[in-house]
Amino acid sequence: MGIGDKAANKAEELGGKAKEAAGRATDNERLEAEGQAQQGSAKMKQVGEDVKDAAKDAANDLGRAKDRF
Repeated sequence: MGIGDKAANKAEELGGKAKEAAGRATDNERLEAEGQAQQGSAKMKQVGEDVKDAAKDAANDLGRAKDRF
């Protein structure tokens, strides 16, 4: 995963936290829920990217192990 993807996911998560806080401060349940949903979306994207990174690392490790034999 690139640095840009990590930054975009973090920015989306922080935006969601800001929305949630604004909704809580103004007693706006809809805005608060949107913020929570935005945070969840960003976290799920991050998990997906982490899975891709782990698969790529495993493939690289397998390739290095194969070269040793």
